[in-house]
Amino acid sequence: MSAQSSAANAGTIDVGGDLTVNRLGFGAMRITGDGIWGPPRDREEAKRVLRRAVELGVNFIDTADSYGPDVSEEIIAEALHPYADDLVIATKGGLTRSGPNQWAPDGRPEHLREALEGSLRKLRVDTITLYQFHRADPRVPLEESVGAIAELKAEGKIRHIGVSNFSEEQLRAAQRITPVVSIQNRYNVDDRGSEALVDLCEQESIVFLPWAPIQNLDGNATIEAVAKKYEASPRQVVLAWLLARSSSILPIPGTGSVGHLEDNIAAAGIKLTAQEVSDITRNA
Repeated sequence: MSAQSSAANAGTIDVGGDLTVNRLGFGAMRITGDGIWGPPRDREEAKRVLRRAVELGVNFIDTADSYGPDVSEEIIAEALHPYADDLVIATKGGLTRSGPNQWAPDGRPEHLREALEGSLRKLRVDTITLYQFHRADPRVPLEESVGAIAELKAEGKIRHIGVSNFSEEQLRAAQRITPVVSIQNRYNVDDRGSEALVDLCEQESIVFLPWAPIQNLDGNATIEAVAKKYEASPRQVVLAWLLARSSSILPIPGTGSVGHLEDNIAAAGIKLTAQEVSDITRNA
């Protein structure tokens, strides 16, 4: 199938009731170095990926201060600032880094304020459109962490609040403090531990952002058969499955390659039948 599809072919989704974006976004974690640590091997290629994403209709980009750390946000600004009026850049705070593939939660209010202020500077904005609490810190009461983010929103530094790696219980605790417009949890054909949360998001008009949306699916006969029918790759089929699984899902596949980006965006043009969605769900 053509790799020149547009993210607009996936349709649109409302974020927070006042933002409408195309329902296939871009995750900017992999425009950093190995282990999501340090700068990428080719910074100019990383910028080309971001610019090409926007050319292909992507107007929702997900990042975090911990990607690099700092690197992803800085490259986004270098490549895309000043930003298009319809471009939503979502970022996250609440994790710290000590080395490649090392992640540690830090939900202290003072850390979250410092992280938010840093993201404002690196992204060159006055307000973060969607700010997500990256992961609850077991050493800090959830109410303190979410309360600190709600205070930053009240100060006008955040427009909308989201959460990441949350259970339903944690979501309900956060909602008692502030409106939550998005949840970003691990979810894909092979790992549906957040299935109930996907359904909850659909019922409550909350955006569900699946991280790790693509897994190694070599040898899955059902997915390979569907891919053959659409002259697509298994990667494209599982992205199309996410789009078909729920209207609340906004996939954010990431890459550091323009070629892989174009392949991912082409998934927006695949419209699976209800039977194909059922077969993939049952046989994955």
